[in-house]
Amino acid sequence: MSELESQVGRPSVPGPRTQKDVFLSVRDLRIHFDTDDGLVRSVDGISFDLRRGRTLGIVGESGSGKSVTSLGIMGLHRSQRARITGEVWLDNDELIGSSEDFVRRQRGRRMAMIFQDPLSALHPYYTVGAQITEAYRVHHPVAKKVAKARAVDMLDRVGIPEPAKRYSSYPHEFSGGMRQRAMIAMALVNNPELLIADEPTTALDVTVQAQILDLIRDLQKEFGSAVIVITHDLGVVAEIADDLLVMYAGRCVERGTAEQVFAAPQHPYTWGLLGSMPRIDREQTERLIPVRGTPPSLINVPDGCPFHPRCPYADVPEDNVTRTVRPELREVGTGHFTACHLPQEERTRIWTEEVEPKL
Repeated sequence: MSELESQVGRPSVPGPRTQKDVFLSVRDLRIHFDTDDGLVRSVDGISFDLRRGRTLGIVGESGSGKSVTSLGIMGLHRSQRARITGEVWLDNDELIGSSEDFVRRQRGRRMAMIFQDPLSALHPYYTVGAQITEAYRVHHPVAKKVAKARAVDMLDRVGIPEPAKRYSSYPHEFSGGMRQRAMIAMALVNNPELLIADEPTTALDVTVQAQILDLIRDLQKEFGSAVIVITHDLGVVAEIADDLLVMYAGRCVERGTAEQVFAAPQHPYTWGLLGSMPRIDREQTERLIPVRGTPPSLINVPDGCPFHPRCPYADVPEDNVTRTVRPELREVGTGHFTACHLPQEERTRIWTEEVEPKL
C-alpha cells in the first residue's frame, strides 16, 4: 500500500452485490452525451446500494448529475446521443442490458418517479384523475370503474380534499402543493418498490414542503419502498434521508449514512454545502459561507480532483497531486467514503478547528 493510500484509507472498488436485502444496486454508472460541442460526462462512475425501507439522499449543486442519474435508473435516456454503461440492478433484474420493453414494464409498476416540475410532468389536456387511472390500467387489466376507484382512493391518501370531485380537475386547477401530491399519488398508485423523488419540494413554501416530506415518509412506511430523494437542499435530506451521497461534476465525492456525513463530513465540497445552509438550531453570528466559484463544465472537467479550482485546501497535499491525479472514493470509516487527496488527519483537523466552529 502506498503512502497516499495509507493516509486516506483503502480504495472503494465496486464489486458484485453481496447483501441479500439490497433492492437497488448501481455499479459504475456512466451516462455521457454526444453534443456538437463535445462529449458531456453527466454521470461518470456512480456506485451505491439501497435497501428496502431506507431513503437515500443525493445532493449537489445544479449540473452535478443528480437528475441524470435518476433518469438513467428509470431507463429514460434512450436517445441515440446517450452513451450508458455500467449496471443497474433492480432486485435480480439488470436494467442497462435489458430491452426497452422490459424496462418500460418495470417503470410505474416496480419503480416510479416524482418529477421536479409537476405542472410540466402532468398532461394539461387530461384530468388528473384520468392520468392516474391510465397509470394504473397500464399495469393492471381492470375495468375503468375499478381503476377510477383506485385513483380516488390514492388522491384521498395523499391528502387531496374532496378527492372524488378533484378527480375531474385539470392540473392547472390545482395549486403547486396539490399538483405535487397528485404526482405522488400517480407514482404510488401501483405500489412501487422503488420511488425516486426529484426535487419534490422545489418552489413550494416551507409549510407545504414539510407536508410533502411527511407524506413521502408515511407512505414509505406503509409500502416499505426504497426511496431516493434528489435535492440541492441539505435541510431536506437532514429531515428524511437515512443515507447520503454527495455528487460533484458527475461523480460521487462523499457517501455514508446521513448521521456520518452531517456529524463528520470528510470532503471540502460537503463542508461548503453545509456552510452555505442557514441554521435555525443555533444563533447565527456570521454570514453564510458560499462555495466560491462555479461548477465546472461537464465537457471540460478539470484534471485531477474536479473540485480543486474551488477548493481552499487544494495546495495542502504535496506534489501538485490535486491537479494531476483523480482521487478515488476510499473508505474513511465503516460505510463512510470520500474522494479527497487531503490526509485524513488533516481533514479531521480542518473540520474540527476551522470549519465546524463557523457553521
